[in-house]
Parts: sequence; structure tokens; C-alpha cells
Amino acid sequence: ISMIINFTTKIEVSVIMTNGESVKDMMSKFDKLENFEGQDFRHWQKKMHFLLTTLKVVYVLSTPSPVWSENETLKTTRKRMKWENDDYICRCHILNGMSDSLFDIYQNAKSAKALWESLESKYMAEDASAMKFLVSSFMNYKMVHTRPVMEQYHEMLRILGQYTQHNLMMDEAVSVAVIIHYLPPCWKEFKHGLKHKKEELNLVQLGSHL
Repeated sequence: ISMIINFTTKIEVSVIMTNGESVKDMMSKFDKLENFEGQDFRHWQKKMHFLLTTLKVVYVLSTPSPVWSENETLKTTRKRMKWENDDYICRCHILNGMSDSLFDIYQNAKSAKALWESLESKYMAEDASAMKFLVSSFMNYKMVHTRPVMEQYHEMLRILGQYTQHNLMMDEAVSVAVIIHYLPPCWKEFKHGLKHKKEELNLVQLGSHL
């Protein structure tokens, strides 16, 4: 394995695999991994984990570094050196997948594991807060009679669309029921009629009735 490292701005890593295929060639086969800017951490993390798995270095995120010993065997030395090399490659790729501003903040992480856990600690907590906010925004949405109902309906659909970014799922029947429930008071008879329909409506069908 050979590596070319350039620390002037961001780390550039070129790893030649045993079959002669470089990481650059390998990465071209996958969807481009957008730099992490501080939002949608879970989505970025999944793609990065897939890349690190493909490079066969993801194990360093969960496997402790072999402890150096004065009397270690050649086999142990090779194992330790391999871990250190893989940890370096792993850390470089994670940093390379981040925006310049975040790179500057995290570039001094001592190991890939420390870097990974630091990102999880900060951004998974923020994602959790964002998810709670989204759920609350939808479940507590209040339609008003002073605005077009379709305009408010599309706002609720937009909130539902953001659920997928956070791996949230809501049964469509529940979504329809919530929207019907929050129709303005002046739609009382209409709401009553929809609630007592024998067949269930999906979101598109509900929109066609509004």
C-alpha cells in the first residue's frame, strides 16, 4: 500500500490495492459522496461507512489499537503496524469527506475511532433534536381558515418529505388522518364525511378532495 498525503488544505489519499486498483478508481464506481457540511449526518455516515467497509478499514472504528510491547513477536508487530496504517487511511477518508471548515476543527483527532465518536456525539444528538422538531411540527400543525387549505396541505406534505431525510416513517393512513383532523373548523362537515368513508384515502386522493 502506498499513500500520498498533502496537508496544505485537505488530505489526499491514494491507496494502491493488491489487485492494482486505486481507491480513486474504486470510488468512481460509487455515487459521489458529498462533503459533510453539518446537516443530515446519518445519511452521510451511512455512505462513509459503506466506503470504509469497501476499503476494508472500517474495523478500526470498533477494534482497539494493539498495544505495543517490548517483547512483541514479529506477527504482533505486523498486526499493530497494519492497524496503525488502516487507522490512518480511515481517518484520512473521513476527514476528506468533510467540508473545509469541519476539517479544520477535527483534523487533529488522534484516531479514526475518536474522530467518528466525536462526530456521532455532536451530530446524532442534533439529528435527534431535528427529528423531534419535525414530528412536533407535523403532529401539532394548525390549519387556519384565513389561508388557502391547499397551501397549508402542501406545507404539511413538505414536512412529511423531510421525514425521509431522518429515516422517519409514518404510516400513510395516519398522515391522512392527522391532516383531516387539523382541517379548519369551518370544514367540520367535510371532515366528518371523510372520516366516515368506507375506503381509506391516500395522500394524493386526499389532496384531490381539498
